[in-house]
Amino acid sequence: MAAGMKDVASLAGVAVGTVSNVLNHPDLVRPLTRARVEAAMEQLGFIPNGSARQLRAGRSRCLGLVVLDVTNPFFTEVARGVEDYAQAAGYAVILCNSDEADDKERRYLRVLEEQRVRGILITPVHGRAPELRRIRERGTPVVLLDRPGSPGQCSVAVDDRRGGEIAVTHLLGLGHRSIALVNGPTAIRQCADRRRGAYHAVERAGLDPAQVLSEVTVSAMNARGGAAAGDELLGASRKPTAVFCTNDMLALGLLRRLTQAGVAVPADLALVGYDDIEFAADAAVPLTSVRQPKYQLGRAAAELLLDEADRPDEHEHRRFVFKPELVARASSGSAVSQGAALSAAAPVRPFRQPVRVPRGQPAPVQHDVGQRARDEQRYGQDGDGQHPGQLGPADDLCRLERRIHQLAGLVGPYQHRVARRQAVGHEYRARAQLPVRRRPPGLHVRCRSRP
Repeated sequence: MAAGMKDVASLAGVAVGTVSNVLNHPDLVRPLTRARVEAAMEQLGFIPNGSARQLRAGRSRCLGLVVLDVTNPFFTEVARGVEDYAQAAGYAVILCNSDEADDKERRYLRVLEEQRVRGILITPVHGRAPELRRIRERGTPVVLLDRPGSPGQCSVAVDDRRGGEIAVTHLLGLGHRSIALVNGPTAIRQCADRRRGAYHAVERAGLDPAQVLSEVTVSAMNARGGAAAGDELLGASRKPTAVFCTNDMLALGLLRRLTQAGVAVPADLALVGYDDIEFAADAAVPLTSVRQPKYQLGRAAAELLLDEADRPDEHEHRRFVFKPELVARASSGSAVSQGAALSAAAPVRPFRQPVRVPRGQPAPVQHDVGQRARDEQRYGQDGDGQHPGQLGPADDLCRLERRIHQLAGLVGPYQHRVARRQAVGHEYRARAQLPVRRRPPGLHVRCRSRP
């Protein structure tokens, strides 16, 4: 049988009221008495009745978090931001997954109210402004998450219209004039805003959206929806040269389907996603995506909620709008283009074969003037640029190559590796200021090639 407060009070030698104060108002109890009561609780394995405490206090130490799709890594990172802030304030988080279904969302809101949660954070399916307003009127604070709210309600969101605009502007800047927009239901606010941003980008470029954009609408914004969109694009008569997906899960599902069909990304089709989830950079083709500050979104929402719950009279409703940014990777072709530009700017250093000369004649020394100039520019003309007169990387390189070529002119191919090791050893001893081992005068070694 579980131990109760009377058992704890009897073992600690205090009144039941003292045990209650230790649980609810520990600052009112002397430290020695509090330590004795806590030791008794530990010995008996006493677990406080949270429901009873909640009934007495009229409130709980829990927050409700309702998201659209718990499998979407975007909401995972948002939930982590909420949980970290709530845990630091002494609250727990109840996570609810609406699956973008109205009836399921409605049931969860009812349960959270029945549990007397301290407040509710929600990404609503279709706004649900009247129902959320009634919850607030009944005394439960509500903060909209990833949704812009009305002036009389706290909300935390991202400028999704701007996000859609910068995604399509990026593709237009790469020369694409036939872009497919893979989107979810426009009843979802994010989908509608990102679509508006995409059309606005085309109009700002002086182009006709009807000629540039083609739309593919899916019922669910997950990887399966992206694969279905891929099937539709592959069978379309008008093949786009680029695709903008309104979230990364759609983009990753589409990327997998294109890969299975033998379509090369970005050579055959450029691809841009939205959210910049953790998997975007680790995809088979790293995904260009519009980044949202997911963790900061969750923390800011939890901060607003607890401020309204703890200070209802002094609290002022605020609406935070974060700015998105584009993270360009290989899937849109930008990373490839940058790599080509870098290759053109930095000429490849040619490989030099050892020069063979007749026995007994000194071997000519070959210098890579371009490499020496680049080393001097990086390290300075006197070695490393900080200690004039000492050996720097440019000096080491030229001295080492000079020694290798001198030896390579005297030995056959088989002994070339031995010559290289000897040269490296000499250079090491020179830098360490050790005496270099040399053969006595008159001692000659004949090197023969292996048959």
